[in-house]
Amino acid sequence: MCGIIGHVGDGEAIEPLLTGLENLEYRGYDSAGIAVQNGAGIEIAKRSGTVDELVESLEGTHLGGSLGIGHTRWSTHGPPTDENAHPHTDSTADVAVVHNGIIENYGALKERLQEAGHEFTSDTDTEVVPHLIQYYIDRGHDGETAFRNAIEELAGSYAIAAMCDGDDCLYAARDGSPLVVGIDGDDYYLASDVPAFLEYTDDLIYIEDGDVVVLEPDGISITDANGAPVRRRRETVDWDAEETGKGEFDHYMLKEITEQPTSIAQTIEGRYDPRRGSVSFDACEPETFADIDRVVLAACGTSYHAALYGAIVLRRAGVDADAILANEFGVSAPPIDDRTLVVAVTQSGETADTLGALRAASRAGATTLAVTNVIGSSAAREADEQLFIRAGPEIGVAATKTFSSQAIVLTLLADRIATASTGTSTLPIGDICADVDRLPSLVEELLDGSAAESVARRYRGERAFFFIGRGLGYPVALEGALKFKEITYEHAEGFAAGELKHGPLALVTPETPVVAIFTGTEDEKTLKNAEEAATRGAPIVAVCPDGHDALSIADAHLSIPDVHPMLSGLLATVQLQLVSYHAANLLDREIDKPRNLAKSVTVE
Repeated sequence: MCGIIGHVGDGEAIEPLLTGLENLEYRGYDSAGIAVQNGAGIEIAKRSGTVDELVESLEGTHLGGSLGIGHTRWSTHGPPTDENAHPHTDSTADVAVVHNGIIENYGALKERLQEAGHEFTSDTDTEVVPHLIQYYIDRGHDGETAFRNAIEELAGSYAIAAMCDGDDCLYAARDGSPLVVGIDGDDYYLASDVPAFLEYTDDLIYIEDGDVVVLEPDGISITDANGAPVRRRRETVDWDAEETGKGEFDHYMLKEITEQPTSIAQTIEGRYDPRRGSVSFDACEPETFADIDRVVLAACGTSYHAALYGAIVLRRAGVDADAILANEFGVSAPPIDDRTLVVAVTQSGETADTLGALRAASRAGATTLAVTNVIGSSAAREADEQLFIRAGPEIGVAATKTFSSQAIVLTLLADRIATASTGTSTLPIGDICADVDRLPSLVEELLDGSAAESVARRYRGERAFFFIGRGLGYPVALEGALKFKEITYEHAEGFAAGELKHGPLALVTPETPVVAIFTGTEDEKTLKNAEEAATRGAPIVAVCPDGHDALSIADAHLSIPDVHPMLSGLLATVQLQLVSYHAANLLDREIDKPRNLAKSVTVE
């Protein structure tokens, strides 16, 4: 979590710093701050609250200088107060630091520095870093050497940017948290994520773990921990700056929901042939999976629900497959060996728990595959194979279009893996491909005619919301409940439909609407489960095609086009995303910035 931005160049730093913070606020919005240097010392402005509140506090002031760093925070150590906001400085304010991650040994470092006379003013783990840098400067080291010495003492995961008074440069390093450098002529940017500087440049270099970066007005240098130069590829990201803005929409989430016809079209382009009924990929050649006996998918949050979806499709294709929460991988993963494929499903490619699972799988000798949205991400670089979902940038904290793209990619991938590893696939891939071809237009049709807002209005203020589904409807139910709870703050739970009578039915009342998802597989059983809730007085919201038998008991209906059962859950997901959005909007929630959450979870 947290967002870092830095600027070195000819122009004033404050504009790109504040723009970068606004673009990165999805990574954290508890507090924000900037530090600039103009030859007369380091000036700092920071406060708890949003970036907009920081900008407002700067009106009528002038922070001059072409060199600066900024930070928007998601709290881990210490509450969101002015004192805990970044940047942090040493006692003399000659060193300023911004940091994303966790310094695990900060307690011992802080105690040592306090014994040496350093005074601390915050509750954060970050504050040890500027004090440690100053500690080495006081012992005669130059800024770069002091920075290197300080970084060498840190344990944990971090991305750090620092500047020292009198040094016309920024120092940066990463170990477990992302950093990327943007290049625009003589202006250089440093950020946690590409959207921070996309208005200025799409020319960039991804920094890797162990790299130490020095950004100066006349160029950048990248070395390893020992100071030896390393080469990192310069590349251009295929994102438009307008894609990272809200445009005409009130919220990023609604914009990204409505972008799904386009994002799905991008995801499937060139990956299937509806006339031949076949799957093809520009990566993951069949020989990659020839010796695979089983597949384990590891992921967190929304990506875990996509992984569950993929595991079900794989099993239906005849492949031994399981999905596991990446944060449980180290303690409860199934046996893994060199005939196992471990698929890391991660939107950002930087999720700490998922990266941990990926690395553990590699150590166990498994073949690894990253299914991600971000080229150049840690997962993409570290996995043996990469498969990009091509959904475009997603800024809203609540994932929407990336779930659809992940599930579609995994569905198509299941046929590739089954055919390569077992010699045949039991999926009706011809029928699936025919409906995949229709998905963008069907989603467009759904968006144009959705009754989600009226359903949200009808059940506003109810005590709790249950989502049930069977088969591929189960991960959709989990995802629907997650979307609802994370942006409305109302209680919502997802269940396998058959589990409703094994305990959760005790919670069903006339004030607990039950959202039942019908995917075209075993709908009769799901209907019976919904009827059991209806007899206890629960209102039933049926997510199903027009004319479906479930409408006989439904109090409300969210219509989905009639497609192959392998894909109908994806259309149901779009309706559930819209219900969550409208419910949160009616409750006047901070939809794009839900409390206590951030987009990219880069700490375990």
